Amino acid sequence: MRVAIVINTSWNIWNFRRSLVKALQAAGHEVLAIAPPDAYSERLETELGCRYVPILMENKGTNPLKDAQLTRRFYTIYRREKPDVVLQYTIKPNIYGTLAAKLAGIPSVNNVSGLGTVFIVQNLVSKVALGLYRFAFRFPKRVFFQNGDDRQLFLQHGLVQPDITDLLPGSGVDTARFRPAKEFVRHEPFTFLMIARVLYEKGVEEYFEAARIVREAMPGTRVQLLGGVDESGNIGVKRAVFEEWLKAGNIEYLGTSDNVAEHIHLADCVVLPSYREGTPKTLLEAAAMGKPIVTTDVPGCRETVVDGHNGLLCQVRDAADLAAKMLAVQRLPTAGLEAMGKAGRQLAEQKFDEQIVLDKYLRIVEAVGPAAR
Repeated sequence: MRVAIVINTSWNIWNFRRSLVKALQAAGHEVLAIAPPDAYSERLETELGCRYVPILMENKGTNPLKDAQLTRRFYTIYRREKPDVVLQYTIKPNIYGTLAAKLAGIPSVNNVSGLGTVFIVQNLVSKVALGLYRFAFRFPKRVFFQNGDDRQLFLQHGLVQPDITDLLPGSGVDTARFRPAKEFVRHEPFTFLMIARVLYEKGVEEYFEAARIVREAMPGTRVQLLGGVDESGNIGVKRAVFEEWLKAGNIEYLGTSDNVAEHIHLADCVVLPSYREGTPKTLLEAAAMGKPIVTTDVPGCRETVVDGHNGLLCQVRDAADLAAKMLAVQRLPTAGLEAMGKAGRQLAEQKFDEQIVLDKYLRIVEAVGPAAR
């Protein structure tokens, strides 16, 4: 079959759906990658063997006229490329791509990989988004959710019929690639690492404040941040503000990297104080590599931690509580730190192995493709 993977950035396909692309290809399917052009678009063709199809998409805007044009662009591409199934991710493909797929007579499978700002901030935009979801989600063959809270929210609001929903453990983690070091090492100085774009909703402001508290209590502690600055759509921290925060000297900013595993390997604990997630892949990777986690007790994040077992949960938007939990991990004896890491690895193997995700996708593609119709 010809299967289209449709996301709001080529970067997203490369970083989060690469294993799915390979699994579909190994099953004999041709894979189209449909996304706006960025630095990763060419790699989808040259390194992954997809056929890349560009689409113009304004990810953060909510202009209804522009979004109507986006539906038309999706429809034009779907009619021209004739995929047998479209697999869609992120809000705009999930809504406008679904409408276009319905008009083009192509079955769609959607993935709600986190609800983002529209469900964190209650305003007119979020009300419009609810209405759009309710309309568009009458048409997919399957809607995958990455945690039970998100699925329940959609069901409570009547946005989707229960019989087409299913749960996935995020995008899963490649437990063969992300593995603990052969020998456990406690780094000196102790090192915390947050991996996320520099967005307020990721809890980056709280992380900076927590870093100050932690370093006052335990001087010399390293507190690192890996991820790109994103000023788009008024949800990112402005670069000038971010650079002002960095002047305090409590955070080491690592920029961006294609080798996240290398940075996780050099950390003692991975932190994500996000306001809400689908299921954060970086935390799954940290668990698979045997690293304790500190994250917020919110949908998506809490799925990755059994509190006190493989990490600690903190209160959302609470820098003092975040710092307290970071210090609690730092003050663990080495044996306790190692035990927490081993528990995380076990959880990754049992609950979050990406093969669970790949198997579900391969089955649904076969179930809704031409042979099933």
